[in-house]
Amino acid sequence: MPSASSPFPSPSPSPATSSLWRDRDFRSLWFGQTASQLGEHTSLLVLPLFAVLTLHAGAGELGALRAVGQAPVLLLSLFVGAWVDSWRTRTVMVLSDAGRALALAAAALAGLLGLLGLPALFAVTFTVGALSVFFDVAYQASLVRLVTHDQLVRGNSALEGSRSAAQIGGPALGGTLVTLLSAPVAAASSALFFALSFLSIRRIRHREPIPERTRRPPRMARRIHEGLRFVTSDTSLRTVCLASAAFQFFFAATMTVYLLYLPRELHLSGTAVGLALAATGPGALLGSVLAARLPRRFGHGPVLVSAAALGDGAFLCVPALHGSCALTVPALLAIGFVFGTGGQLVNVTVMAVRQSVTPDGMQARAAATITFAGMGTTPLGSLLGGFLAQEWTLRAGLLTTAAGMLLSPVLMALSPLARLGRTLPTHAERPAAPHAP
Repeated sequence: MPSASSPFPSPSPSPATSSLWRDRDFRSLWFGQTASQLGEHTSLLVLPLFAVLTLHAGAGELGALRAVGQAPVLLLSLFVGAWVDSWRTRTVMVLSDAGRALALAAAALAGLLGLLGLPALFAVTFTVGALSVFFDVAYQASLVRLVTHDQLVRGNSALEGSRSAAQIGGPALGGTLVTLLSAPVAAASSALFFALSFLSIRRIRHREPIPERTRRPPRMARRIHEGLRFVTSDTSLRTVCLASAAFQFFFAATMTVYLLYLPRELHLSGTAVGLALAATGPGALLGSVLAARLPRRFGHGPVLVSAAALGDGAFLCVPALHGSCALTVPALLAIGFVFGTGGQLVNVTVMAVRQSVTPDGMQARAAATITFAGMGTTPLGSLLGGFLAQEWTLRAGLLTTAAGMLLSPVLMALSPLARLGRTLPTHAERPAAPHAP
């Protein structure tokens, strides 16, 4: 049930027979969020390919570029999570879209004129990454303020469905545009998606009340500290943090080498690279379906460990591929599908564990803390991947970083998390959470 102490009054309830899709404001949010996700997932491939194919970046430079794009998660996520609560989410999303559209449009224009160098591309990548943190936090908070409580499940399902679709279509579209046209034109397409999101979200008519802005930095810091203390004091959540940090570190390193390995070692086109990355999307959809069934049948712990081992282990097959033969792309698609299935199965199961053992008043901070712990290691991982690709062969670097991802299921297997059964303990059965005044 919604908290009575929430500073955001619920919107007026719609008639029971009214469909969520008849709500113009929700349609505007959904279309804008879908366009934004397409822009984000397209740019995640376009900007590295821009560096590799147009600016001829080396392995170390590519690793640094990816680290710069990921650094905002480490630097900003905890503070943005607390800061967004003091602003209208519509305002935050609109400004984030406008900033990303302008940054990518400027990069596209400079690229077409031959004026874009690596330092400018680094600045664009950091800007897009930072504004994406603001948008992602704001859109997740906006739904609660926009629809009634009984519409939340359907609303979240629609938003997450479009995110999965963008995860599938974004890389494939970006790779195709880079191959058929050019990297600057592909960057312009990402800017167009953000512009469409800007126009759609501006059409939301519901005026959120301006949240009370009496909180000062010491209070914000105290609330962040309470979230950190709660997660580190819980054995299951502490293990999730460690396993997530290990996975994200080595996954970032792996992807840096992978983005070099596909075009330079396997001689694949931008379209083929995009398809290989997009293959994780259908796998993620299957993983979501399996996550509703397997943990209740085999236990949450065994499913977590086996899914992580299977999904992460699939990447060990990539270094065995040679050249651009007829079997290379289908093999990459199969590997991506298995990796996406295992990864999504782990993500959904971990979310269920977190939600079960965390009190309502600590949910957002627990989620932000786990995201911070996991994604915060990605810049260092990207730098490691670039270093290994530069100092070793691409094949050796990819094999090493892919093997490192298996540290995540090992950490889970050695912890009490692996023994979680078909029924999860609730937060009432765990130590009390720190009091949030």
